[in-house]
Amino acid sequence: MSSPTDTRARWRGLYAITDPARTPGPRLFEAVAAALRGGARVVQYRNKTAPPGVRRDEAARLAALCRAHGAPFLVNDDPRLAAEVEADGVHLGREDPELRQARRLLGPRRWIGISCYNRLERARQAQDAGADYVAFGRFFPSRTKPEAVPATPALLRAARRELRLPVVAIGGITPENGRVLIEAGADMLAVIHALFGQPDVEAAARALARLFEPGVPHDPIP
Repeated sequence: MSSPTDTRARWRGLYAITDPARTPGPRLFEAVAAALRGGARVVQYRNKTAPPGVRRDEAARLAALCRAHGAPFLVNDDPRLAAEVEADGVHLGREDPELRQARRLLGPRRWIGISCYNRLERARQAQDAGADYVAFGRFFPSRTKPEAVPATPALLRAARRELRLPVVAIGGITPENGRVLIEAGADMLAVIHALFGQPDVEAAARALARLFEPGVPHDPIP
């Protein structure tokens, strides 16, 4: 397993984040498989409400599914669960275990991503502490986190100038607005509703993945 800091080329594209409200029960695995067929490059398992046993079973099945597709699999919030299911890494927010604690548990070759919201200084600190990537957002109104602090494309441009790490953008991203974030410096677009909230997940993934192709037009954002 190689770190994303070894090659930015691998850490580029659609970053799919699951949501139990949109993919309940058995549909979770069907939806993630469809997202992978459509071009998702990374999958993050996010479920903050299910009992521990359910979360463990779902994460283990998704880890195997992602391995079969050659896609990295990360767990949201829970380094211990990531270790149990042999995930490729974990994504941590402000209220989750500290990065150094997660690193001790997961070892040096697992990926650790850090949510940085709209704070470049938090991203600098994460980089210094050994994070493998950072995430900023929300960039647009979000159904999943409507209360999340807003971020701007200017933040992505500043991050691209200052950071060595891959940069993930999240929050209300769709095929209509995502391209401007890539042009501002996002290496990956993290998507929930515009992917798993759609009737055809594979087609939605394909439309989002296509944003990374050169020359794809987008609607300008003021």
